[in-house]
Amino acid sequence: MRIMFMHSKLLFVTGLIWVCTFMNPILGQDTIRILTEEQFLAIVKTNHPIAKQSDLLVKQANAQLLEARGLFDPFFMFDNQRKTFDGKTYFNYSNGEVSVPTWYGVSLYTGIENNTGDFINTELTKNKSSYAGVSIPLVKDLVLDKRRAVLQQSKLFLRQSRSERRNLLNDLFLEAYQAYWNWARNYQTYLILGNTIRINEFRYELVKQSFEQGDRAAIDTSEALAQLLQFQQQREEAWLNFKKSSFELSVFLWSQNQPVYLTERVIPDTIWSKQTFQQVLLPPINEWVSNIAQHPKLQMLDFKQQSMEVERKLKFQSMLPKVNLKYNFLQSGYDPLKGVGLNFMDNNYKFGLNVAVPVPNRNGIGQYRSAKIKVQAIELDRLYMQSTIENKIFYYYNEVSNLRKQIEIVAQARKQYQALFDAEFLKFGLGETTLFLMNMRENKLLEVDRKLIELKAKYIQSVASLNWAAGRLN
Repeated sequence: MRIMFMHSKLLFVTGLIWVCTFMNPILGQDTIRILTEEQFLAIVKTNHPIAKQSDLLVKQANAQLLEARGLFDPFFMFDNQRKTFDGKTYFNYSNGEVSVPTWYGVSLYTGIENNTGDFINTELTKNKSSYAGVSIPLVKDLVLDKRRAVLQQSKLFLRQSRSERRNLLNDLFLEAYQAYWNWARNYQTYLILGNTIRINEFRYELVKQSFEQGDRAAIDTSEALAQLLQFQQQREEAWLNFKKSSFELSVFLWSQNQPVYLTERVIPDTIWSKQTFQQVLLPPINEWVSNIAQHPKLQMLDFKQQSMEVERKLKFQSMLPKVNLKYNFLQSGYDPLKGVGLNFMDNNYKFGLNVAVPVPNRNGIGQYRSAKIKVQAIELDRLYMQSTIENKIFYYYNEVSNLRKQIEIVAQARKQYQALFDAEFLKFGLGETTLFLMNMRENKLLEVDRKLIELKAKYIQSVASLNWAAGRLN
């Protein structure tokens, strides 16, 4: 009887060690597909509607830039008017002109005319003639005009749209990171509880057999069963959390503009749960803050401020008097460049000077003041945004550093709890302790295992938040 009792204890200890060491994962490897973080983010970046929308922002800005450059395209005009009445040809006007606007506000143009008839306008030159001329703004619009302002602002808007695209992706990837690692954490918790349940199922069967053989009291079976049921309830709760996080993750999965939903055959990578993260290098805080000017939100405000500065300069032009000079060099026939070397103000020319001065020009003054206020408002926005970003970087940097220390402490504590459980486990197998005390050791070990998984997932999420705060998730 003594030999049989010792044999049953040895069988109990050997069986539990076998369960702890060699049991397979919950799902067979041939029935699952692993979705890694890299694969997940690649899908988000390629197929998510917000990612595609961010690309459209850049395309729209390119289209607006093309439109603004079109304001400097050469302009061809042809006008023909003819009037006949009562058998008479009153006039027949034919006028073709090519106008070329330039970057400096000067417009160059040339044209040909053919004016015939009995009653043509006396200001026009009869028969065939040609001209080449220039129009120059001497005060208002000389430094900057509407066309140049629109083109400059369109270039800035293109750069701003690229920064806005980076900002959209930065925010999108942070949400995606959080969803993925919630999913991975919940799955890992489910795995831990599944393995614990299999150990407790095996233990319960051995305790029940020992009771039937008279080696253990009936209360031990109740203790083992209560522990098993507790873990089964926790596993169901963990499974529910895992399914919820799967649905939350599916929000980020798209293919061909259609949402994709995860199945139970797709699981996250689990290698991260074995990592210590102590070998991961964290650059000093000054390196994170020194590159803050590259943050997409600040760059967006920078480009917006530059655009408003262009608007302010344009509004300043509205306070200046309008003085336009126009000169045409005239020539008979269709050769406008013939005789270019002659004195332009001697003969064959048309000259005009237009002056307009609004008094007291309250409209122009009001527009300029309004533009100045907008520039100042954006400067204040940028200062506030920079301070906010710096605070977030400091916050998440300290959180990452602290979580790394917590992981190290909890990992060391887990070794001690594991040693305590192993010792209690062996003592229980030899009949030198109670099942209640061993269950307490196991509960504490399970608690620290779950805490360690939670801290590791939170650490990875915090690293992602730090990169998001610095504008690097794109």
